[in-house]
Amino acid sequence: MTLPSTHDVALAAERRSAGRLLLAHPLVTAGGPHADLFPLIRRHADWLGKRFQQVLGYRLLVDTSYARLFKAGLGAGSGHRLERSTGTPFTPHTYACLALALSVLVTAPEQLLLSRLVADLKAAAADAGVELEGTGRAAEKRTLAAALRALVDWGVLTETEGSVGAVAREDGGEALITVDREIARALVAGPLAQSRDGADLIRRAADPGFGGPRTYVRRRLVETPAVYLDELTDAERDWLRTRQRREAQAFSELLGLESEIRAEGVVLVDPEEELTDLRLPGTGTVAQAALLLVAGLVERLRPDDPGHPAAGGRLVVGVPVPDGLVEELLAGAVAEYGRRGSWQRGYLEDPAALREAVLDLLVRMRLMARTGPLRSGGHGLPEGYEAPLPEGRAVTDVRGARGPGAEWVLLAAAARYATRVTVRRAAGPAPDADAPHDVQQELPL
Repeated sequence: MTLPSTHDVALAAERRSAGRLLLAHPLVTAGGPHADLFPLIRRHADWLGKRFQQVLGYRLLVDTSYARLFKAGLGAGSGHRLERSTGTPFTPHTYACLALALSVLVTAPEQLLLSRLVADLKAAAADAGVELEGTGRAAEKRTLAAALRALVDWGVLTETEGSVGAVAREDGGEALITVDREIARALVAGPLAQSRDGADLIRRAADPGFGGPRTYVRRRLVETPAVYLDELTDAERDWLRTRQRREAQAFSELLGLESEIRAEGVVLVDPEEELTDLRLPGTGTVAQAALLLVAGLVERLRPDDPGHPAAGGRLVVGVPVPDGLVEELLAGAVAEYGRRGSWQRGYLEDPAALREAVLDLLVRMRLMARTGPLRSGGHGLPEGYEAPLPEGRAVTDVRGARGPGAEWVLLAAAARYATRVTVRRAAGPAPDADAPHDVQQELPL
């Protein structure tokens, strides 16, 4: 066997670094926070463009001053939200301000006053029939400031004199801003011209095209914390079951990601902890409370005999959470840790707000989910997407993989946060190389 040369190793490392950066930051500018790696993206632009297109169906545009990876959606309810600097998620009103600002900026002069931009934005809102007034004038100004701040962070706007935050001041402060129209035009990735409305745009943006199940599952693997079998269509499960080992190697070489393959699904893990916008364990009141809650739920709810598909057992993707258990465990965490620690006073005085914030984090981490029917038959994608299974091929029976009967379900990946670990090996011969693991690390839920 011929070992790779030092040059080949260095080349692969450069491409992997550039690919990881684009995956985490789909817009990289020559003068932005990742300017030091921008030359690396330009150097390997052709190779990166081909690989992103082949593996994920993503288009890469590399210009002299910016690189833009046009990602695709995953269907309704699967987006990654934008947040303010405080961590507060954008509201629909903030997204509306952001879209209206972009509609103005693509044809704006290179420099303009902040007051002119606001006036043009309000005119665009009137033309589109969008009501900009929020709960009050001060709230409206803060919402608009948050949208403009996002555009500054992305490099669409440069604060030449003053700050876009002046729009939220009572005295109506002024600022001079510089506009990069090229970046403004490159921001929107979805097929706006072909879409009838917002729902149609979401469906079209998630269309995997000729890649079908292969492309869609790959996107879910790299864009979400965990992929469970029972939320995939039959065609998607069949493809993942037969390709998961090969895909693990491909993701390792392209992006340096390690695959954890379990009977319940697959998780891609980043050893460098760079390719995620969510962290658990993490800092702050919500993250600390979420860690204590999920550990407590795993301790209480892990099945005594979960079974295993390879041994003829029933697949368990999630277990129902009894009513009141979340509140009980959170109250205990507050009493034992919160009141003597540095947890935010607002959360300590408002248990309902703490519960909502903690559950929101765990849902986004794919550790908990609300009960109810899963999306099926293409995840809201265009009709005709789901391909039939080849004759004679079967997939795992996932009916009833999440126990019914409660508002919330604790999902299998939560077992990673167990306070004790049990390893079980299924009886029988070793599975095929492309079959699910026969080892369950920590008890599957």
